[in-house]
Amino acid sequence: MDNLAVLSLLALTPILVVGVLLAGFRWPAKYAMPVGYVVALVIAWLAWEMEPKALAAASLEGLIVAATLLYIVFGALLLLATVIASGAMSRIRAGFDNISPDRRVQAIIIGWLFGSFIEGASGFGTPAAVVAPLMLALGFPAMAAVMVGLIIQSTPVSFGAVGTPILVGVANGMGENSPGMSERLSELGVSYSEYVAEIGFHVALIHAMVGLLIPLILAVMLTGFFGERRSFAEGLKVAPFALYASLAMTVPYVLVALVLGPEFPSLLGGLIGLALVMFTSSKGFLMPKDTFEFAPRDTWDSRWMGKIDTDHLDNDSRHREMNLVTAWAPYIALAVILVLTRIIDPLTQFLTTAGTTRIEIKNILGVEGISTNVDLFYSPGFILIVVSVLSYLLYRMNGQQIAETWKVSGLQLAGTAVALLFAVPLVRILIQSGINDSGLDSMPVVLAQGVASIAGDSWPVFSPWIGALGAFVAGSNTVSNLTFSQFQWSTGNEIGVPPEQVVATQAVGGAGGNPVAIHNIVAASATVGLLGREGDLIRKTVLVTSYYCLAAGSIGFMMIHGIGFNVGTILFVLLLVALAAIARWMFAHDAKISAKVA
Repeated sequence: MDNLAVLSLLALTPILVVGVLLAGFRWPAKYAMPVGYVVALVIAWLAWEMEPKALAAASLEGLIVAATLLYIVFGALLLLATVIASGAMSRIRAGFDNISPDRRVQAIIIGWLFGSFIEGASGFGTPAAVVAPLMLALGFPAMAAVMVGLIIQSTPVSFGAVGTPILVGVANGMGENSPGMSERLSELGVSYSEYVAEIGFHVALIHAMVGLLIPLILAVMLTGFFGERRSFAEGLKVAPFALYASLAMTVPYVLVALVLGPEFPSLLGGLIGLALVMFTSSKGFLMPKDTFEFAPRDTWDSRWMGKIDTDHLDNDSRHREMNLVTAWAPYIALAVILVLTRIIDPLTQFLTTAGTTRIEIKNILGVEGISTNVDLFYSPGFILIVVSVLSYLLYRMNGQQIAETWKVSGLQLAGTAVALLFAVPLVRILIQSGINDSGLDSMPVVLAQGVASIAGDSWPVFSPWIGALGAFVAGSNTVSNLTFSQFQWSTGNEIGVPPEQVVATQAVGGAGGNPVAIHNIVAASATVGLLGREGDLIRKTVLVTSYYCLAAGSIGFMMIHGIGFNVGTILFVLLLVALAAIARWMFAHDAKISAKVA
């Protein structure tokens, strides 16, 4: 079969099936993912002519990757159980109340700033695994906590894990020896590493412009979906603080990308922004005049609730006996260890040495090209467990308390295992479908080729959507960039535009797709005991991904072609008009709510 349109539709089918079941019919992921897996299996076998051994190998690879994700989830659950059982979470909560009891402010500081720092240090879904349970314990509904953790996995993601999506994803995805690359490097007079760093700077610029509104969007969605009055306008009222917090992170983020390269924009941007905003907030700078709080817990929608009980924190007096630094010590230790293991080269090399601390599984079932690694001690899961054990000593917890944290964490982990054990094999089949007897490229690449054939010269507008597709499927900006960077570079070269700009929009879109990545949602939900609500979350986070791709596409197009009467400028203006209209509707809707209450 060589009909690109038909092949593109077939490649899209597993994704459509999962999306419809999750978001349309609100099926739990533990039911939707097995169906999607079977659909992907059949299409890969019949249309892509993958051999049964290759299908089995890709599925086994997926199971191994799923196990590594469950490792991280367990570590996050264990740390949450530890800080709750010790009473530290009560003290942390009281500390935030002293800065601001406003839930919008707390979500921005913890999610956007602390989450960006954790993303820069570790990446690979760790921020949501840390931020969501922390916010749950502070009194956020479980679904709201996960939503915040997913939304902020956008702007900082391209420089997560000390720049891995750029340094590994883009650099290896494009290929230094790919056709036309040496000519382009000679034309620009740069080395390949300098070329990759330049792409990283363009990625940071686009992210800074698109990400300017992310903290405000976060606040708006928090009040509109989870507020007592369901008022989106209540989120808009915190706009001065939200925009300030955004700039506090993105300005140093861009400067670091320019001066130091792709390794540290998110890590240092998040750290500088967190320190600055925490200090100024304690002085009352730009704090909202009104305080937003959730309605009483007994009035919450049952679909918001997880299976982790934090009600006792409201009445826990142990926080009065613990200083704030001690209470925060596990999270401080987590951040420090994550950073040290990522920036100290000898330590990083030791923790990722094949045969000792890294298990390399090559050519699974004898199928060449299907391989994976398991990091025993470099994984955030191991570091989370180590921090939990250190916390036992710090908080002088007894044997019964320690045993309870492991028991609770294990029971919570079991609830998410089914969904991940089907979601990740589905993903690996899609990605590995290029190993076949038909001669076809993998399903994601064929789908991208189909879109490119329609888009033509307008391709830079569509480029971020392909990046988002890669992240949605793989749950990783790095994998998305590895999969599509060469394709994006070649397409840009073919249509006569700077190919590095097209690759930059790919990387930005790949980050913007993380909030809807299926196994990110499943894993983050598991950390707060929220099971079977993946469809509800996608209905919300898809709004963020759509905004991100629309904005990135229009800005990327204008960076290539300039501002004028072109598709990029028109799309950007339409997006601004739409955002203004939405804001106007929010205030009008809020006025109607107020009139009804009166």
